[in-house]
Amino acid sequence: METPCVRVERERGEETRRELAEANLLRDDREIVVEDGWLYVPVADPEAVPGSFEVVDHDVPRRETQTMPADLLGEEPSYERLGDIVIVDEDDPDRAREIADAIVASDLPVRTVLNRASKVKGDRRVRDWDVLATDEAEPDELRARTETVHREYGCEFALDVAQVYFSPRLATERHRVAEQVADDEHAFDMFAGVGPFVVPFAQRGADVVGVDINEVAIEYLRENARRNGVEDRVTAIHGDVRDVAAGDSDATDADYGNWADRVVMNLPHSADEFLDAAIRLASDDCVLHYYDIQHEDDPFGPGEAAIRAAAEPEYDVAVETRHVVRSYAPHELNVCLDVRLTR
Repeated sequence: METPCVRVERERGEETRRELAEANLLRDDREIVVEDGWLYVPVADPEAVPGSFEVVDHDVPRRETQTMPADLLGEEPSYERLGDIVIVDEDDPDRAREIADAIVASDLPVRTVLNRASKVKGDRRVRDWDVLATDEAEPDELRARTETVHREYGCEFALDVAQVYFSPRLATERHRVAEQVADDEHAFDMFAGVGPFVVPFAQRGADVVGVDINEVAIEYLRENARRNGVEDRVTAIHGDVRDVAAGDSDATDADYGNWADRVVMNLPHSADEFLDAAIRLASDDCVLHYYDIQHEDDPFGPGEAAIRAAAEPEYDVAVETRHVVRSYAPHELNVCLDVRLTR
């Protein structure tokens, strides 16, 4: 069956398989094959594969040792895995139930199957969920069914999907940014969540501050810093990042003005509203990772214009990377601008 695969030289096979596995991108239901000196590694989400890899369609056999949801449904359903939780996104409740039943009956290591019941909403960026299946003994305890530990690129993240925002599909993008971090940097994540940028930054030797308005997310961020052995390099602050940047927050006495060598702004629907705070945080030489969602006709222009309006003439603004993260909606793209600010 034709399946999206990463094609690499055979001698790079194990290294590639390991990296894709750490990013949770491997297809469990397809075999890895070798042909003419090339290795074809089946992937679950070709759009999330790092650009350094070549993705091709190739005929690879189904694994006979596992029963997958597609085997039971007769077609490939759409779902995401987050730790031992599987997430589906179906408007039809009968179809959602059919997929959930197949997932539970398959060989996937699953504890809970959830269906998205709302869009991301509010300052805390959380969703409502319908629990389709669970093996938890306490059905009245929602947290027992929605809390998990997710692993990506060697990091572990405890989280409760009902109380915090987390997207496993952004693992490759987070890794792309983390690879740019140098030892002894000062890095600041303005919308840190449970720490998927903060923790790998700290693992690379940076001192990192993470701020979030969601108090539950900050509790998980502190736990995840301890879980990954980087608590001595992580400061987690609950509050409005604009207050923290201005030095008006009750949550901290520290002054982070002119402190950050790197600033992450992963709030793509409204990051422009926080650019003044980002500029106050930026040191004399700072890289800004600015996430945006725009129409495909001009995905980068509005963000670049907003950054220049906020930073100039105090800073010289140089766009180092214009990067498409993924398709967000028909004719809309989720993008990132890597911008160097030099005072």
